[in-house]
Amino acid sequence: YLLFLFARKSVIQLDLANTKKALIVPAFETLRYRLSFPKSKAELLSMLDMGTLFTFRYHVWTKGHAPTNFAKWRTATTPYRVEWEADFEPYVVVRKDCPEYDRRFVGFGWNKVAHIMELDAQEYEFTVLPNAYMIHMPHAPSFDITKFRSNKQYRICLKTLKEEFQQDMSRHYGFAALKYLTAENNS
Repeated sequence: YLLFLFARKSVIQLDLANTKKALIVPAFETLRYRLSFPKSKAELLSMLDMGTLFTFRYHVWTKGHAPTNFAKWRTATTPYRVEWEADFEPYVVVRKDCPEYDRRFVGFGWNKVAHIMELDAQEYEFTVLPNAYMIHMPHAPSFDITKFRSNKQYRICLKTLKEEFQQDMSRHYGFAALKYLTAENNS
């Protein structure tokens, strides 16, 4: 509920309705099944320092949220801009008329990464909200992530879909989309 109120206020203050912005909600996680949700950023930072919370997927997929710049977020009091990087997949608040998720990516794998690439290609500004946050709670692995981890064919299909998506990006955005291919080859 607090996230909703802060996000709504930010949507108005940052003029989301009339600008191409993707408001990033910094994501954290806990390994505990029961947790008292922090009522303030100060309380969240205390839980982070005590090891009750961690930056989201820090131990398995750091690249996904690293551009959020959690070190800067700790002391930020105003929204700040970050740049797209390979494999960036933050949770965002965007205008209703933003690009939709690519329907090739259902189940597990590359849905958020592809969406963020598309937003970047369309020159959306990535703005981190300094007082908003979300916390991922532990849960049983989904059917799709289990298939990804155990089925080589699933991973091959996902790789094929990624390559097809990148080719489509190149055709649609031309020269501007080259950075996505370069980033993929370097990661």
